[in-house]
Amino acid sequence: MVEKLIKRSIHEAENPIEITLREAFCVLEPKLRPPFPLTIPTQEGYTNLNSAILYGILCEPHMAKVHVKHLHGIITDGYEYFTSILVKIVIELYGKLVDSVKRQLIWVTHEMVDVSAVGYDGLLVALLRQIVGGDFGEENLWLCFEMVNLFSSKWVCLLEEVPLVLSGALYVFLRLLADHCRVMNIPKIESLRQMEIAFCVRMLRENFSLCLRIGRDLVRLLQDLVHVPEFRSIWKDLLYNPSAFKVDGFVDISQMYGTRTSRWYFLLRITPEMESQLRFLLTRVKFGSQKRYQVWFARKFLAVPERKGVVIDIVRFICCAHHPSNEIIHSDIIPRWAVIGWLLKYDLKHYVEANLKLALFYDWIFFDEKVDNIMNIEPAVLLMVHSIPRYIDITHSLLEFLFILLDNYDVERKEIVSRGISTALHALTRKGVVQSLDVLTSCDMLSPIFKERLGKLLSDWQFQHRKEFQSTNIPPGGIPSSSSSLESQTSA
Repeated sequence: MVEKLIKRSIHEAENPIEITLREAFCVLEPKLRPPFPLTIPTQEGYTNLNSAILYGILCEPHMAKVHVKHLHGIITDGYEYFTSILVKIVIELYGKLVDSVKRQLIWVTHEMVDVSAVGYDGLLVALLRQIVGGDFGEENLWLCFEMVNLFSSKWVCLLEEVPLVLSGALYVFLRLLADHCRVMNIPKIESLRQMEIAFCVRMLRENFSLCLRIGRDLVRLLQDLVHVPEFRSIWKDLLYNPSAFKVDGFVDISQMYGTRTSRWYFLLRITPEMESQLRFLLTRVKFGSQKRYQVWFARKFLAVPERKGVVIDIVRFICCAHHPSNEIIHSDIIPRWAVIGWLLKYDLKHYVEANLKLALFYDWIFFDEKVDNIMNIEPAVLLMVHSIPRYIDITHSLLEFLFILLDNYDVERKEIVSRGISTALHALTRKGVVQSLDVLTSCDMLSPIFKERLGKLLSDWQFQHRKEFQSTNIPPGGIPSSSSSLESQTSA
């Protein structure tokens, strides 16, 4: 009797993917046993045979090696179709797969890496996305272990063939370590943590030029691990000895600040199911009717206290990876800032709340209109503005945090931070995200100190901008006379 691919309740309908694979297996089962037929299948026969073999690999572990040898013998497309089915299974069915099928899934993934199958990079990414942050359950920790083991054992070929995926794995495991390093004296987590640390340190020490592709969020993740001895030494080298990383042209951590992190990395820490629900909330649900959807989302993804740390990843996703169209922005769909406000009011531990605010403001402190997207910084200012007056505590706490960043984020490079924040504020008003910041600077409910500091930020930017403008318009010979200035204007 053929084993099941997924777990389902009595009243749940069968999944179309499982039906297709099982039917192909049942029809072709006689041809899946040695000796294999030598005939060349038609295109339809080829796809059906791929499906049948995959079902056999996943559901007949004792025959897996036979099935994979059969697969190697019939492949004509570089495993592209076979791998595409695997990716679809991981994205759409992973949470429902029976345990034995999950084990076979990892096994066949190793096989696809070994043969450099077309599309195996997408398979690795799909599996990374199924690792749930803050989940210390046995199944999730098992997947963490299997994936870090895969990336460590296949290091050489992955570095040569899919280096970007390796940088994505670094992003994922640094983020997971922030959770795993807060749990002590649990043997299964201890061994996993050491493997994750070893992988990340190797990446940072041996391939730092590849790590730099992550951009500024690499700094954010490393800061969360500065208490771990192995990362403390890396952090010191970043600040005081950048030449230790042996990357030509890398001379200061501020170079990382100026590189915006691609939205691809933020998707790695959001499961496909979570992404689907968030995009539905942000594109289909009307403002004022969102409560029941938020309750469902919280029960599904935030019910376990340890999992609440995922709100940090959700905020980075909302700010940097989900940019609504103008049509949605001007509709009655719930705006991004309102969803973030809801998350901020959720019952969070202090360090999670602080990291959520950092995730919200992170692009502010390095904002450069030449490289940054205004949509990344939009939610924070709108949340502050729209929280007045009903949720003034949110406006107050966000402004307070912004000034804490200004004073303490990187004291030795405070000018960069100050310029980034003031540039962000002016870009937001100039591009019409908010009509004016007077709603903040003249709000009687806010601290006079905050209003004064906000006003100073704005005036400092105007002074600096005017100074830079003048310096770029003054010729080497000095300030032009009235006549020469007039001549240059009329001759232009």
